[in-house]
Amino acid sequence: MTAGTGTTTAPAPSTVTVRRVSFPRVLASEWIKFRTLRSTVWTAVITAVVMIGFALMMASLMNMAASTPEMREGMASDPDMQAMGMTGTTVITLGYSFGQLAIAVLGALIVTNEYSTGMIRSTFAAVPHRLPTLWAKLLVIVATTVVVIALALGIAYLVTMPILDSAGLPVDLSDPTQLRSVGGCVLYLATVAAFALAIGTLLRHSAGAIFTLVALFFVLPIIFSIVVGATDAAWAEWVNKLLPSVAGERVIATGPTPDNLLEPWTGYAVLAGYTVALLAAAAVTLKRRDA
Repeated sequence: MTAGTGTTTAPAPSTVTVRRVSFPRVLASEWIKFRTLRSTVWTAVITAVVMIGFALMMASLMNMAASTPEMREGMASDPDMQAMGMTGTTVITLGYSFGQLAIAVLGALIVTNEYSTGMIRSTFAAVPHRLPTLWAKLLVIVATTVVVIALALGIAYLVTMPILDSAGLPVDLSDPTQLRSVGGCVLYLATVAAFALAIGTLLRHSAGAIFTLVALFFVLPIIFSIVVGATDAAWAEWVNKLLPSVAGERVIATGPTPDNLLEPWTGYAVLAGYTVALLAAAAVTLKRRDA
């Protein structure tokens, strides 16, 4: 009501456009959140650089061994080197052991960071059904991992190719074993990313999730490898070969399968099974627990 005139002023029309929540929009939102964090970009870059650096280092070592008879004979008689099945693909994929740590941490933090800052409440207010958020995060971290690792392996191949040819270890992707090793490296690390995302969703705490992942992928394999080497306990062998990292990384191996380890695709299937089970548990708890 305007003073002295008796007329009513109509409110200004709203210019806010309300759009229906859809999975593509949730996915776009998660991608924006993911790529605008500096830590995410730097982690991806450092992962690629370190994997390439490991490949260059190992290629140079193998080239040196090729021209040094004593070194070559020592490496040929080393059981660990024999188990690795040294090929060109073994060299270019060598950095995956570092890559899995970086990718696992990144996969966990994509969820736990939002819980630690309270931003998850805003996310769930915008996406009340919650599960599309989980699947969007999963797609973002897996797709990013595939691209980063594939690029890192591609660059590692290009920069080490002359050295490996000189060392007599060319990368032969027409060989099914070598092709499986390269593709398996990408597949393994993408699955590790999904595994870590599920752990982060279940624990909701950055330190707890990172501790759990380091224990599962680094500490326990070391402990059980020592136990298996020091004793003849059958139970220790079974536990060791069924650990997530020990089983999953078999898909990258190019050497003959030892009796106390799983076949490459069987091992990867074990890791994939763990990951699917954890993602299912994460989906259930995400729906039932308060933010």
